Amino acid sequence: MDVQRRRATSEEAAALASAVRLRIIRLTYRDALTNKEIAERLDKDPATTLHHVRKLVATGFLEAQPSRSGNRGAREIPYLSTGLSWRLDGAGLSPGTAEAMLQAYLGEVADVGPTALEQTRLIVKIDPAELKRRLHSLMEELAAQPVDPEAPGTAIYLAVYPGD
Repeated sequence: MDVQRRRATSEEAAALASAVRLRIIRLTYRDALTNKEIAERLDKDPATTLHHVRKLVATGFLEAQPSRSGNRGAREIPYLSTGLSWRLDGAGLSPGTAEAMLQAYLGEVADVGPTALEQTRLIVKIDPAELKRRLHSLMEELAAQPVDPEAPGTAIYLAVYPGD
């Protein structure tokens, strides 16, 4: 099942050109988190993350969920990713977003530690367009699967680059 894709607007591409915002999108993929929870997980100041959360809400990457009461009865608003970032084409091609994607990956690896990664490197002799098509097809298939709240989350960072 193919996801309906469209070109990213300039505002959407700008919103994705931040490693912090990309990490927020990933953190809120399965579980709605409040700004305070996001700030704690990223080890950032809540005011900083609120700026990023607001930008992501304004551009359609996050959606506010029904408010809830916090530990001390304060009203908290959790946010959940809309999945929009996966349905956009071209955003990752801009230098700002490409750098942000790499920095988000490095930040996530720093959080879990490099020994938590299962890594493989390989140089192949294949038509680059065919390789990208096949990898994209697999990623689309995985993205289309319903979220299983019991399954552990697995992150994938894929980079294809010239090997000669």
